[in-house]
Amino acid sequence: MSHAAERIYYDEPWTLEFTAEVTAIREVARVDGRQVWQIALDRTAFYPTSGGQPNDTGKLTATARSGASLDAPVTDVEEDETGEVWHTTSKPLQEGTAVRGTVDSVRRRDHMQQHSGQHLLSAVLLRDFDAKTVSFHLGEDLSTIDLDGPALDDAQFDQAVTRVNDVIAAALPFSIRYVDQAEAEAMLAAGVLRKLPPRSGRIRIVEIGEGIDTNSCGGTHVATTAQIGPLLIRGTERVRNTMRLSFVCGDRAMRAAEADFHLLKTLSQALSTGVEAIAASVGRLQADSKATAKERATLLAELASLEAERMASRAAELTLERGSILALTTRLDPRHSGRDASYAKALASSLISTTSVALALIGIAEPERMAVVLAAKPGVADCGTLLRLTLETLGGRGGGGKDLAQGAMPTDRFDDLAATIKAQVSQRD
Repeated sequence: MSHAAERIYYDEPWTLEFTAEVTAIREVARVDGRQVWQIALDRTAFYPTSGGQPNDTGKLTATARSGASLDAPVTDVEEDETGEVWHTTSKPLQEGTAVRGTVDSVRRRDHMQQHSGQHLLSAVLLRDFDAKTVSFHLGEDLSTIDLDGPALDDAQFDQAVTRVNDVIAAALPFSIRYVDQAEAEAMLAAGVLRKLPPRSGRIRIVEIGEGIDTNSCGGTHVATTAQIGPLLIRGTERVRNTMRLSFVCGDRAMRAAEADFHLLKTLSQALSTGVEAIAASVGRLQADSKATAKERATLLAELASLEAERMASRAAELTLERGSILALTTRLDPRHSGRDASYAKALASSLISTTSVALALIGIAEPERMAVVLAAKPGVADCGTLLRLTLETLGGRGGGGKDLAQGAMPTDRFDDLAATIKAQVSQRD
């Protein structure tokens, strides 16, 4: 019969090697034809996924009386509803087997830095900006906290990071103590604790320095704030009614800063400027790009006007003439420079506004579809409704105003579209 294991990581998070005895084993799955097992121990230093912090990994080593050893890699650790800790491995170990457990030190160190950094960051944001942390997630690359409270700007986040790193530099201790339910409730009522865990019984309290933070937590933490290492904010975004803040600590922060520097160095070389002048260089490039785009748009508008005149002069060859209504349909060749959906729109508009063409349907083939534009002189057709209803029957989508509409459709159905629209307009005339 299994029983809840002694949790070494609660009081000795720096203990990464330990001895234990297998108390239970169960098969949980087969992956690619191979068995996957879960093993329970009488004591463990492996942290199970909980409270936003991922599980530890490592190995269990069993040694036979003959001296032969068997390594069972631990790939996952979880806690069940009874409080039992299960270690997932592909190697079965018999109940009663003595094992030596080895926790991956790099992964544990990383998780302690991120989790401890989160406690400190959340404490500073609440104390100084009234921003309450409502959730925490420790990811493989970034950690995040969701904040409830007033919207903070970049300057306030910069202030928070400065204050957090000042506390880190002070090397204040992380201390752990246990209180009973009554004392925890009193601490909550007094505002010392922000929340209570769902479980009853003894409650584990993690404190930073004197008055920096007091929190109920079952995770692993560093011994002093200095071991968190530097903290960097990597981004913010709105998620429903909260602000999600992404950050990194310690070794992750060092790697992120190094990657940022290499990126800046690469950009400075590409721009032939110093790192400090990158922003100004990018600003000039953006201004040049806007000017070029404006010039290109002007040239394409002029080209569309010229092409509209040429097409209208050849309307007798290309279109169906019905009294005063001249309808023109054509496909543009996408291999010609500048021929895209925007140009098709400019051409259709120019045909309607500067020539005798009363209805223009322009198509331009794009990867995996055809973009279409329908334009008409006032009173000739409701382009938006006509194009939308017609495209729906041809496997496409579109819409717009009465005088101009756009859409997309299968490339091989353009002739069907043209024929249907001409027929619809002929019936109305």
